[in-house]
Amino acid sequence: MESGFQTLEEVIGDESFPEVDLMLRRGRHIGRDDGLLYEFLVDAQPLLEFFYHRFSCELVQRSDGFFYLLPIGDRLGRRQLSAGEMLVGQTLALLYLDPSTLQHAGVVSREDVLQRLSGLLGAERLFFALHPRKQKYIEHTAGEAIRSQFSEVLRRLAELGFIDLFEESRIRLRPALMRFADPIRGLQDPQLALEQLIDRGELAVGNDGNDGNDGEENAKGEEGSEL
Repeated sequence: MESGFQTLEEVIGDESFPEVDLMLRRGRHIGRDDGLLYEFLVDAQPLLEFFYHRFSCELVQRSDGFFYLLPIGDRLGRRQLSAGEMLVGQTLALLYLDPSTLQHAGVVSREDVLQRLSGLLGAERLFFALHPRKQKYIEHTAGEAIRSQFSEVLRRLAELGFIDLFEESRIRLRPALMRFADPIRGLQDPQLALEQLIDRGELAVGNDGNDGNDGEENAKGEEGSEL
């Protein structure tokens, strides 16, 4: 598709550029749900690819319908996801792949996510996954601690454009969650494979901008993974 912009100066002069630029530099994923901002990126992509390359970054467009900025050097810092953020992100991706989620327009409740997490890990493993520095599990206070940290993780994932948070504890799952499913793309049963990935504690997010499995980073424990 031919771009509506002829020069980089026109792109930078567009009223959408400052907001889009700040969002991308902060690690935000911009998808079709973002309307005009996404359309601006589609239109300006050829020129912005050159622009961000000068900052040692790659403007990545995924076939799932979203853009993000991938640092390929040290000029722009990388966003380090915690192990807890990775775990919740993978579980949200699992729900995103669930056909029943489509029946509700991609909207789930916080309780749905917590129940799936607890079902996969159990309460004690979930507690330590969200609180890796804690050394003791106290059952009568663990539930509140899990919910508190879970809410903080959801807030961070929303800032990065993986989800939208609504009132009444509703969450809309966005296509960018498919980055968490990169390690199992192309497998016959991706949902089962992702469940097994979570159960084994293997935390990974695709970071190469491709739709395959190359260039992923894996981590366990507190380290998390780069975004």
